[in-house]
Amino acid sequence: MSKTLIRGAKVLGGEVQDVLIDGETIVEVGTGLSAEGAEVVEADGKVLLPGLVDLHTHLREPGREDSETVLTGTRAAASGGYTAVFAMANTFPVADTAGVVEQVYRLGKESGYCDVQPIGAVTVGLEGKKLAELGAMHDSAAGVKVFSDDGKCVDDAVIMRRALEYVKAFGGVVAQHAQEPRLTEGAQMNEGVVSAELGLGGWPAVAEESIIARDVLLAEHVGSRVHICHLSTAGSVEIVRWAKSRGIDVTAEVTPHHLLLTDELVRSYNPVYKVNPPLRTEKDVLALREALADGTIDIVATDHAPHPHEDKDCEWAAAAMGMVGLETALSVVQQTMVETGLLDWAGVAERMSAKPAAIGRLEGHGRPIAAGEPANLTLVDAAYRGQVDPAGFASRSRNTPYEGRELPGRVTHTFLRGRATVVDGKLA
Repeated sequence: MSKTLIRGAKVLGGEVQDVLIDGETIVEVGTGLSAEGAEVVEADGKVLLPGLVDLHTHLREPGREDSETVLTGTRAAASGGYTAVFAMANTFPVADTAGVVEQVYRLGKESGYCDVQPIGAVTVGLEGKKLAELGAMHDSAAGVKVFSDDGKCVDDAVIMRRALEYVKAFGGVVAQHAQEPRLTEGAQMNEGVVSAELGLGGWPAVAEESIIARDVLLAEHVGSRVHICHLSTAGSVEIVRWAKSRGIDVTAEVTPHHLLLTDELVRSYNPVYKVNPPLRTEKDVLALREALADGTIDIVATDHAPHPHEDKDCEWAAAAMGMVGLETALSVVQQTMVETGLLDWAGVAERMSAKPAAIGRLEGHGRPIAAGEPANLTLVDAAYRGQVDPAGFASRSRNTPYEGRELPGRVTHTFLRGRATVVDGKLA
């Protein structure tokens, strides 16, 4: 088995140490380490983090391989410092049976760039009418523990209650896309001053907040776990904070783009800014940052949503909703959370690695950087500054809202169980 010595890295942004990897495992952490025959990576004070874990990725395969495949999506993930991603169920066919989730799981095993954990649909065909094969997906080779109709809301309260009851039996979690459909018919952007001035259909904050309020109460009633996908409003933060104060088992995620971008960008009518939930106001952005810092929001998840050129390079009303995010997520978090003093790098590791792995019950990821732990690691040049150029993305799609924007930080190395998937900023 090969040995790798990472020399002179700031572990979790703290003191400079060496990390020795033997095979798939970290065998020693300390100073002045040496190992005969080891490949040496000179970290030169770069930040060493546990491999990142994304609880919310759209890999599009099967069915929309023109947007992304498991191979291209995991290459993008590795480039962004991720060693594991959870693949959402809104594929074609929908991942609502053991057969489909096992297909995605096998494709992840074959791709090799990061671990892929499939998410199962809550309802058959994402139609919200009948529960999918939750138990069969959990018992399959994929071992599904997270279920979501993401892209659509489980808006029927009875169906949502039954799903929460069902997954409780095996410690699963329902991840809700909180969007009351009747309140968002024809919605094109955040409902507010900008939508009124532009004459675009509004997506009101209450459409998200009302579903979150209902679902935390259902989770309390059932005694089950609920996870809120891509929380986006200041009001949603307050509901989750209240629910946690009551001891309700709720977790929540925020996307990088909701930590940085606002609905003012929609004035350009550039469909790259069209996303669901929509970009909100500056007040919401600041509330989300504070909530991520104080732990009300548990994790950062990308909601990586690749679309082909023709689905985005069109008029606003016809454009698909979504943004790619795997390759820029850590940079956005560094800018919005680390450089503002709201989080240190240990806090980033908790919210982008340890907690998402814990919510998804994913073993071997989100572990401490310590002897005996799996060598899932990410080395980050935090001093780097550069403009985002989607032409260099590993993703098959280019729908990034950050093109031409200067962002800090660059992943130079990613290790998946000791094997380098990214070396000197390039895919291995």
